[in-house]
Amino acid sequence: MFDLSGRVALVTGGSKGLGRAMAAALASCGAQVMICSRQQDEITRAAAEIAAETGQRVQGVVADMTQRADIEALVGATLSAFGKIDILINNAGAGLRRPLLEMSDEDWEGILSVCLTGPMRMARAVAPQMIQAGYGRIINISSSLGSIALPERAAYCSAKGGLLQLTKVMALEWALHGITVNAICPGPFQTAGNLKLQANPALYESYLGLIPQHRWAELSEIQGAAVFLASAEASFVTGTALYVDGGWTAHAGLPMAGASQL
Repeated sequence: MFDLSGRVALVTGGSKGLGRAMAAALASCGAQVMICSRQQDEITRAAAEIAAETGQRVQGVVADMTQRADIEALVGATLSAFGKIDILINNAGAGLRRPLLEMSDEDWEGILSVCLTGPMRMARAVAPQMIQAGYGRIINISSSLGSIALPERAAYCSAKGGLLQLTKVMALEWALHGITVNAICPGPFQTAGNLKLQANPALYESYLGLIPQHRWAELSEIQGAAVFLASAEASFVTGTALYVDGGWTAHAGLPMAGASQL
């Protein structure tokens, strides 16, 4: 089960953090992988490392998910290099902590461009060849904050909530073409951005108080969810969201002290 041999995966934001972990997981299960990032040195290094770790063919391309031309070039480069795209993981994202009354239109539009419009454009660019092939797996990386809210996270929460709805629409529109579309909603993981919270012990402990397992997830703990949804074994799973959040969204209690800094 969960053998991805012969499959080709495209992972946006795949040079570090959750994206790199998911790309490595797919490659370890036999997939050939294309990853992208906005930084040439990061993407070159990550592709080489994943290839060495897994023995699979892995390539990297520089692409900005806010630029339509970059998206089209990325999809074209993947098809040229590998001949097809079976799996798309829309992982690239951006965050912003700012009170709504202090948020500019540019702030708002910047977050939605990366976190919501980018995934839509990527899926729209990839879906036609998946439809032609009669097979596809699209995984949108939303967030626990797509379902619950925190102060000063208006743009991010709105974008991730919108991505959950977009996931459902795409699943309905492409269901008869052998394409499944699902979302993964990570909770707090040990990414570079979250680790900065450890510098403030009180805030860090307050954050842990929101998580029933009382810990952050290791990056490797996203891998099983990604492999499952990318596999043939998930053929009857579509239009849904898988929460990998240690139980955060399962309870209603939200200590508000310091929450605006999370």
